[in-house]
Amino acid sequence: MSENPMRHRILGVDTPIPLLDGSRVPYVNLDNAASTPPLVDVMDALNEFMPFYSSVHRGTGFKSRLSTETYDRAHETIAEFVGADPRTNAVIFGKNTTEAINKLSFRMNFSPDDVVVSSILEHHSDDLPWRNKATVVHVQATPDGRLDEDDFDRQLEKYGRRIKLVAITGASNVTGFLTPVHRLARKAHAVGAKFMLDAAQLAPHRRVDMKPDDDPEHLDFVVISGHKMYAPFGTGALIGPKEFFLQNPPEYRGGGTIDLVTPDEVYWAGMPDRDEAGSPNVPGAVAMAVAARVLMDVGMDTIAAHEAELTAYALTQLRDVPGIKIFGQTDPAKVSEKVGVIPFSMAGVSHFLLASILGYEGGIGVRSGCFCAHPYVVHLLGLDTAGTAKWRQQMLGGDRSDMPGMVRMSFGCYNDRSDVDRLVSMLYRVAEGDYQGDYRLDRASGEYTPANFDGIPAGYFTL
Repeated sequence: MSENPMRHRILGVDTPIPLLDGSRVPYVNLDNAASTPPLVDVMDALNEFMPFYSSVHRGTGFKSRLSTETYDRAHETIAEFVGADPRTNAVIFGKNTTEAINKLSFRMNFSPDDVVVSSILEHHSDDLPWRNKATVVHVQATPDGRLDEDDFDRQLEKYGRRIKLVAITGASNVTGFLTPVHRLARKAHAVGAKFMLDAAQLAPHRRVDMKPDDDPEHLDFVVISGHKMYAPFGTGALIGPKEFFLQNPPEYRGGGTIDLVTPDEVYWAGMPDRDEAGSPNVPGAVAMAVAARVLMDVGMDTIAAHEAELTAYALTQLRDVPGIKIFGQTDPAKVSEKVGVIPFSMAGVSHFLLASILGYEGGIGVRSGCFCAHPYVVHLLGLDTAGTAKWRQQMLGGDRSDMPGMVRMSFGCYNDRSDVDRLVSMLYRVAEGDYQGDYRLDRASGEYTPANFDGIPAGYFTL
């Protein structure tokens, strides 16, 4: 494998961190599906921009004019990043993908009989916002965790013209499985529904293309998050038709959303202003646009190829670790079917404990649990109704110690084989019982902490 050109462009990569035994090692971040570190390019751009930062729109000072022009160009860059036609589509900046989906849920103007088709692969953020607005139908998954397209077809045939929206993830944050979003969009349009792509996990790994507005496979709405694409500065985006958003007043109202207000009347602004209430996060938009430009310049195909090679290598190395079970796609020859996310468990070791040992004694950041996708993880684990009911009652009673789950490693564009080797080496140690800490369980959280652990040592960042 050739040297990864993206590694040196990530802020904080290989930062030394302390282990339980007092030694220090370079940190290995394999938790990119949760959030990514910032690009150096993003930090450099912010350092250059911030001396000129000022409030945007209607300010006559030089800094305000420069900030306004920069903010407007950020919208244009994100439109380019997802292949949206800026003449007919608006980029609406907000906090993150979760807020973007909630915004769309308020703007859809659902009637009591409307149906939203989603799936059990979804992050809770592409499930819960619809539940109190319409009837939500969850497309099922195959035993190994792929979207069951046959079931998708059945739901479309069953509900037909009642379906107002199909909302599907482009890549699972649990297994990494890709979904055939353009084919699904074509089918959704055939029954008169709109299609929303949750691209939070997809956008950092694969090219997103909304396609022309008149294409049957056009994506009507796309949501993305900056913190998933190397710009963790509090900005996400909802991209969709200007005409759609102009039909109704915004759900958030106040400064910046209007053209004129009288004591009795309100004249709403055009797009995207009417949907970006209050003073926007201009630095966050700048950061997200710079990150998008870097990803486009490097090339999403280049990033995908590197990730595929690394994922295949990881699957090959993991399969010989004693007690390891990998969920989802396990064949190194078929990594093109997924992004670089690998969930696994180890026989006889709690997922909470395994993640803690990796962190405290290996200097490796992973995530454990259900990854904000409880129904999907329960499906992957093959839990029966009785078992599910038991741990659910325990959790509602404040005891998470038996919460089912798995450990997830997830790659960024900068990870390399040495990161995989560090993880696999530690997994062998855990399988052999070769770890030092006396880990104590906190039943309320389910997490394990070494006994007598004194917290973050002096010399590291603190407020």
